Amino acid sequence: MALDISVDLSGKVALVTGASSGIGAAVVSAFARNGASVYVNYPNDSQEAAAERVVAEIRAEGGAAQAVLADVSDESQVAQMFQVITDTAGRLDILVNNAGIAHSSPVETLELSDFQRVMGVHVTGTFLCSKAAIQMMYAQEQGCIINTASQLAYIGAPAFSHYTAAKGAILSFTRSLALEVGSRNIPVNAVAPGATMTPILEDVPDEVLDAIKSNIPAGKIADVDDIVGAYLFLASDAARHFRGQCISPNGGDALL
Repeated sequence: MALDISVDLSGKVALVTGASSGIGAAVVSAFARNGASVYVNYPNDSQEAAAERVVAEIRAEGGAAQAVLADVSDESQVAQMFQVITDTAGRLDILVNNAGIAHSSPVETLELSDFQRVMGVHVTGTFLCSKAAIQMMYAQEQGCIINTASQLAYIGAPAFSHYTAAKGAILSFTRSLALEVGSRNIPVNAVAPGATMTPILEDVPDEVLDAIKSNIPAGKIADVDDIVGAYLFLASDAARHFRGQCISPNGGDALL
């Protein structure tokens, strides 16, 4: 069931990266239900059908949505994606840097290519999309950027050093960019979700999920709807005085 939170995003144009599934799909759908025209980013042909399903569901509810292809770690693809937005909408009010990948590997067997790929999608992607977005937002003299971090950036996780390092970099980037553009009416903030039932956790054994759940005071692993409210708040005018902040919906698993 969709999260019943209402904010006024009427007339806003939003791009959510990594929006073909998981948290990104829930966020872009919530933005559309609250009045925004949205772009549903997906990384490659394997995710095209999933992205188009998200678009179809939004349109079926009366929203405005368009799927847009780009591997966010690729500068030329990011440029093409933002050209599509410029040509079709002419503006961008909200950017959510959400695209992410993860896999488990201890450091001693972690391949450099896997480390670089994780950093590329998370960190380079956040940089490239933010760079393109702020140029549009400067011209508009307003905008909003929300980056997806993780509570693991604070507490770490064995066998996920590359993922946690990437999320830590996103937090530092968020703070520095917020200081850089804060006076330009462009709030930059982050959401650091706790464990959430998304495709990333689909292959995790039940006993591991049970162990994760046992450490969460709320007694459950989050559904995506438990996370979406943080993004809606940060995208709304109610968060206009937030700069460089990180909100962590994690059920009490980590007190940040």
